[in-house]
Amino acid sequence: MDKKLDISVGCLGAGVLGSAIIKRLGDTVERVYAWNRDSAKLGGLISENIRACASPREVASETDFIITCVTDGDAVEHIVFGNDGVIGADVSGKVLIDMSTGAVAKTQEMAERFQMEARASWLDAPISGGAPAAREGRMTVMVGGSSVAFKQASPVWDCLAGKVTLMGPQGAGQATKMINQLLVSSGLVMLAEACGLAERLGVDTQLIPDALSGGRADSAQLQEMFPKMATSEFSITAHSQIMLKDLNLIRQLAEQHSISTPVSDLTREMFSLMVERGLGDHDTSELINFYREKGWSLKSTS
Repeated sequence: MDKKLDISVGCLGAGVLGSAIIKRLGDTVERVYAWNRDSAKLGGLISENIRACASPREVASETDFIITCVTDGDAVEHIVFGNDGVIGADVSGKVLIDMSTGAVAKTQEMAERFQMEARASWLDAPISGGAPAAREGRMTVMVGGSSVAFKQASPVWDCLAGKVTLMGPQGAGQATKMINQLLVSSGLVMLAEACGLAERLGVDTQLIPDALSGGRADSAQLQEMFPKMATSEFSITAHSQIMLKDLNLIRQLAEQHSISTPVSDLTREMFSLMVERGLGDHDTSELINFYREKGWSLKSTS
């Protein structure tokens, strides 16, 4: 994008994804306002057109669009409805875009309350692709909300998304994200298992992504995450504890709808073990290290 858009966008949350979103907005939007609970995390993000704010309320009052990107629904609720929250500003006619991942029912409750009390729109718009995609403006975004608000937010999609789809009313974006996370998380476990087996067989694991490219086993995850596992390059793309949080949400949804999900249950056990071992704030690619332990199996840890 050669010319920056003449709009103002606020981002509430400066974690791994939030920071990448803020940086991308700084490259593509004239005025960016940012807030994070730990204000120290904003230090490296501030630039000529990115300004730090003291509260979510201040961000909301200054911007055309308000993005939330935090850990879960409880954090979103506090930011929006808590002391000095978004709801305290005059946001009538604006659009709040929640890019966090949370429970479907809680999202629907918050959206209904916000629209009634603030006379503003709410879109649940969880994302996929990780921080690299966010930084490069090629995120996959799945959206729940009205078609009017979805269209109103077009400038934001232009800046941040490679693919954006309106999936239905409020909550539909979060429901679709659960499907995404089921596929992603189980795929990570299979990649780790495949990498571990290849290492034991003496196969050059660094050649595998290229060797399988274009075949039935090829995928974006194979090309991005398998090399990280093969070379033990564990820089953060996604925290294991966040993946476990999403797997718990998937389990809740499955129980609510009486659906058996044995594969995601096993995947949840793997990420539970990561957290139990104190690796919750480590990258998901560190799953490979389980398969490097002689004699290790999930059965042996139960």
